Amino acid sequence: MTDLAAAEEFIELFHAENPNAGSVRDRIAWVRAEIDETGTYQHTEDELAFGARVAWRNSARCIGRLYWKSLRVRDLRSAEDASSVATHCAEHLRLATNKGKIRPLISVFAPDRPDAPGPRIYNDQLIRYAGYPEPDGSTVGDPQYTGFTKTVTAMGWQAPKSRGAFDVLPLLIETRDEGQLLFTLPRKVVKEVPLRHPEFDWFAELGLRWHAVPAISNMRLCIGGISYPAAPFNGWYMGTEIGARNLTDADRYDLLGVVADRLGLDRSDERTLWRDRAAVEINRAVLHSYAEDGVTITDHHTESHRFLAHVAKEGRAGRGCPADWSWIVPPMSGGLTPVFHRYYDDPETTGPQFVLDPESVQRGQHGGPRCFAEPERPRRDTAPVLVTGGSAG
Repeated sequence: MTDLAAAEEFIELFHAENPNAGSVRDRIAWVRAEIDETGTYQHTEDELAFGARVAWRNSARCIGRLYWKSLRVRDLRSAEDASSVATHCAEHLRLATNKGKIRPLISVFAPDRPDAPGPRIYNDQLIRYAGYPEPDGSTVGDPQYTGFTKTVTAMGWQAPKSRGAFDVLPLLIETRDEGQLLFTLPRKVVKEVPLRHPEFDWFAELGLRWHAVPAISNMRLCIGGISYPAAPFNGWYMGTEIGARNLTDADRYDLLGVVADRLGLDRSDERTLWRDRAAVEINRAVLHSYAEDGVTITDHHTESHRFLAHVAKEGRAGRGCPADWSWIVPPMSGGLTPVFHRYYDDPETTGPQFVLDPESVQRGQHGGPRCFAEPERPRRDTAPVLVTGGSAG
């Protein structure tokens, strides 16, 4: 049963920040009656949109919250079957990409109800790249997703004949009645940026690219005691997410050594700071490439100043700004940014928020464990892999 206290707290917050919404007492009375009768209640469209935006406002690990009010909310609560969820996820990417001018967007699917759990999206982002282990211990692609790749392959997904470093994984979606199903994203909704450097022509020869929209898809949206387990959302990339983490972490693409060697750097001693110099050039390439292709991206210096503007704005509104310092400070040149030199409010918060469960982390990287027991009745599909549009492989 939905927590009545959490429901009332949210309704009071909604009406406090939306004074034209009508009588808060009448709305709470309605919610109480609905919970008494059904065990839960249904948010209005305005409540859902407000709750999703406030969940972004409360996201302690996000540096890009200045624009929380601009989040566009797609109310897709009527879409409960896996095929509909997959189709709307593809549409989410199309709308969010917006020909390169990335829109902050969230697509909210059916919530968990006492009589029917909502759908689950296993992928931690709608677009992720496959990882293929090699006999010599190396990996073609993204090492973080070798487990996920193995799982979906066993389910029937076929990798491209010529396996590459940037093969887009299928969506793995589960519902209680259908079980686990795979869906290949249409190629046309996966916008990617080939990476090149403003000075070094050889950088393009590395064949690197990254996708335009960072759509997180395995976090629960929690609003007023109601859990929406499938609610993919996105802003736009900060360059260091790609250039100082995805492409450079030792357990990801691990490209620092490759780029350092092409730069002719001395790697015999850490004191040469070859890692730092290579990282700077990778990040320059990322920012340059996205700008050249007209795809929205921000740099860590600009975004740090924007975040402090957000903190100040929240203070003027009489609100605190929960922030996890270890996530807010950029993974590159942290001490050169203003967000480094201060403390923040406790990241623990109440009210609408995005929640990442340990099981969701496991599913996002390894494709399991299952959310539900195997459905007793036959599935509606006849093929192991369902395709929405063309192949993204």
